[in-house]
Amino acid sequence: MIAFAYALIPVVMITALGWLLAQRNFLRPDGWRAIERLVYFIFFPALIINVLASASFDVAPWAMIIVLISAQFALAILGLLARRSDGGPRKGSIIQSNVRWNTFVGLSIASALFGEAGLALMAIAVAVLTPTANILSVLALTHFADLAEEKKPHVIMDMVRNPLIIGCGIGIALNLLGVAPSGIAEKTLDILGQATLALGLLVVGAAVDVDAFKRAGPATLIWSTARLLGLPLAALAAGLILNLPADGLAIVVIAAATPTASSGYILARQLGGDASLSANLIAVQTIFSILTMPALYALYLMTL
Repeated sequence: MIAFAYALIPVVMITALGWLLAQRNFLRPDGWRAIERLVYFIFFPALIINVLASASFDVAPWAMIIVLISAQFALAILGLLARRSDGGPRKGSIIQSNVRWNTFVGLSIASALFGEAGLALMAIAVAVLTPTANILSVLALTHFADLAEEKKPHVIMDMVRNPLIIGCGIGIALNLLGVAPSGIAEKTLDILGQATLALGLLVVGAAVDVDAFKRAGPATLIWSTARLLGLPLAALAAGLILNLPADGLAIVVIAAATPTASSGYILARQLGGDASLSANLIAVQTIFSILTMPALYALYLMTL
């Protein structure tokens, strides 16, 4: 548990630094968006390719994949059961919040706790959770919103073009072919990948809207609690049922325990969801996860 605290505290500090820099207008909003694009399209895929290409998996992590997807669908169904007052665009935003996760937080903690092996397993989680979250989010937001047909996104094409999915595909393919990057190629990917975690966490912090946290009402608190506890508990239960090895189970719990992704606000705004509710959910979960993540990791340790 002490190891987890050592892993979490730097994540919190760098995230808080990002928020402070944003509050002090260290960068203009378009500057933060530019950094986010660099991380998303260049640094993050480089990290994933380098890690997955040279990773050593004793057993193909199919059980871990099943656990993660099952937990996401369970939380999506929970969102569908939202009461009538949380219907329409609000329901789309609730479902999106329930199934999204913060990759930068998960990768940072996995790296600090388990090194390269943890990064490799968390990269697998990225490959599984990201497309599932995007598909469920887009379907939920568009279904419960009143959008013109021409505004509806092409979900499959968006998945094919997603840089994280492309990075995972390249990394896994190189691994299977036994041609992991070496020499200059490996060093280049390594340097690019090193920028991912710090810049990613700074962007997460810059996106935290404290005003949204102050606006949080009962629905925000209820659904934030459901997401922060429901997804990791569902994942932990499924992992125990499928007898996941300890390292795989730890990664599953860490990934699921992260707060919902800050990108959910932009998607909700674009696809007719309740953008205000999405902002509230992101802010509340990001702040409360500082407390819930250690508690859930402690619960995981008790199952060993």
